[in-house]
Amino acid sequence: MEGGNQTEVSEFILLGLSDQPEQQRLLFYLFFLMYLITGLGNLLIILVIRSSSCLQTPMYFFLSNLSLGDICFTSTTIPKMLANNLSGIKTTSYAGCLTQVFFFLFFGGIDSILLTAMAYDRYIAICAPLHYSMIMTPKICALWIAVSWMWAFTHALVHTALLTSLSFCGHKEIPHFFCDLSPLLKLACSDTFINDLMVNTVGALTIIIPFIAILISYTQIFVTVLMIPSTAGKWKAFSTCGSHLTVVSLFYGTIIGVYFSPTSTHTHEQDITATVMYTVVTPMLNPFIYSLRNKDIKGALRLLFFRKPGLLL
Repeated sequence: MEGGNQTEVSEFILLGLSDQPEQQRLLFYLFFLMYLITGLGNLLIILVIRSSSCLQTPMYFFLSNLSLGDICFTSTTIPKMLANNLSGIKTTSYAGCLTQVFFFLFFGGIDSILLTAMAYDRYIAICAPLHYSMIMTPKICALWIAVSWMWAFTHALVHTALLTSLSFCGHKEIPHFFCDLSPLLKLACSDTFINDLMVNTVGALTIIIPFIAILISYTQIFVTVLMIPSTAGKWKAFSTCGSHLTVVSLFYGTIIGVYFSPTSTHTHEQDITATVMYTVVTPMLNPFIYSLRNKDIKGALRLLFFRKPGLLL
């Protein structure tokens, strides 16, 4: 049976992470804490960058946009999950589910392209410093942001529009804590060939190609860093770039594992764990990875919170 899914299924049931009351209570506090840390940490990054004149550079421009994207990305899933956990109501409307899918893919796509822009910025700064000011102009930075929004919108719209053509034959239970594309495709009883094709093409352009570009950028950075005569300078560069690459690999690696690997190679529990990593953990870690190891941001934080009252006048 094709189409008619809105009359067959008017709502979905999100089964969540656990059906045990004690575990649900623990998960509520854990996810609430992580969401709070993510929101406050990223808001602080935005505030510091916007208020400090020495941080008005392309790198921090991209970082502030990434922080905004991370707040929106986590806000598409965690508040709804917490509300369902607290109220005990696990249902979500058909329209609400598709809306969540759209915004989840939209903000996730923005994050992916912004991470690529930040890697490219570091590549130019370290491997071609004399050309940095000519390449990373305000217009180019604004173009990166515009492209990230437009492509992410297209990516999210394609997948969401294709979902409306699927029939679910009364299947309502989603074994997940939010409406994600992958479990919805598995739930459908109609042919998902076109949907799967778009995941492997449009999705690959949003996830796999940026990940490859980031790996190439960091490879070039590491090669350049090896030429630094100072051992201390090498260690500092490797330490900073290594932490960035670890979080980036965690973000892309878990997404690729969920969406682009054969379903026979991983279990449902592994999918859930991987999803938590890229939807909650990496957005929470980004403010720490990109700021606590950065002397410019630490200096701006000190000025913001410990400046003398007389300096405010």
